[in-house]
Amino acid sequence: MATGFDFGGRVVIVTGVGRVGQIGHAVAEGFGRAGAKLVISDLNAVGVATRAQEFKAQGIEAVAAAGDLTEPDVAQWIVEQATDNYGRIDVLVNVAGGLTAVGPVTESSHDVFEREMAVNVKTMYLASRAAAQVMVRQRSGAIVSFASVAAFSARPTMAAYSAAKAGVAALTQALALELRDHGIRANAVAPGLVRTADNRASMGDAKVRWVEIADVVHAVMFLASDYAAGITGHVLPVSLGEL
Repeated sequence: MATGFDFGGRVVIVTGVGRVGQIGHAVAEGFGRAGAKLVISDLNAVGVATRAQEFKAQGIEAVAAAGDLTEPDVAQWIVEQATDNYGRIDVLVNVAGGLTAVGPVTESSHDVFEREMAVNVKTMYLASRAAAQVMVRQRSGAIVSFASVAAFSARPTMAAYSAAKAGVAALTQALALELRDHGIRANAVAPGLVRTADNRASMGDAKVRWVEIADVVHAVMFLASDYAAGITGHVLPVSLGEL
């Protein structure tokens, strides 16, 4: 994936990097090929360890840090893997999350809502808080999170997910205001339906306007790069105009 970005020598944490062909893997690979030193995390310990070994085989520096990011101690530990191995954190990309259930509000349980909030908002909050503490000491850094077009236009049968991604967008804007005086930027991307193997399988034969993974990766890398030095608190749709 040719990106045109240079992250040589920079330390980048990417969450949600357990499986090949999914967005987290593609984001991590994009930064790695642009010269970044990676710390990759996922709930799937075997998957994230395998991804790290694959990256190393490509000449990319990578440390695997498995764990459940809904747990505060895990988020802190993942950040410590970056500082212990590389001494700093330049970029945090909060990919971990996703749609876990679909159905009408009247037929769903409170567990559905709590799960969507935990995997999307809580993981982002905890990872961002832990990384920001390091970035504040450095007086530099960039945080890029994953919202969704559902944050702008709620989808039927996806109420909890829409609310969670709206929370990601709001938290991004709050972080931007709190951290800007410390030289830290916080932005988010809001993809439409991304062409991944899982999404293609779930959509079946439905007619879909797909967003390509590479386009999402490039948007993330732009927001993390010096080209976006004047941008913070922004939620960038990557949706081919679909909102």
